[in-house]
Amino acid sequence: VQLVQSGGGSVQAGGSLRLACAASGSIFSINTMKWYRQVPGKGLEWVSSINTGGDNSDYADSVKGRFTISRDNAKNTLYLQMNSLKPEDTAVYLCNFHGRSDYWGQGTQVTVSS
Repeated sequence: VQLVQSGGGSVQAGGSLRLACAASGSIFSINTMKWYRQVPGKGLEWVSSINTGGDNSDYADSVKGRFTISRDNAKNTLYLQMNSLKPEDTAVYLCNFHGRSDYWGQGTQVTVSS
């Protein structure tokens, strides 16, 4: 399984961005898809998760109500819609597909200026 991320970039506080994570290869063993983020000098922070059915999602308190995770099974793509962005959301965002193994995207930078 290979994961290729797109989206991200720079935006002012209050703006919106959408991240995408497209999977290629066989993902039949995948049961959970997640987004994480990382700030230099800090550990990996879990942001959001969604199950394969797409009917169960969860969010970190820091993004709840502002971010929305979703998936398009036909396209094997995971999304993260980020609204009302804050400077503290600035990080490298990584997607993760979890099943028998863990697969990671290459990461994409999100920069929010005040």
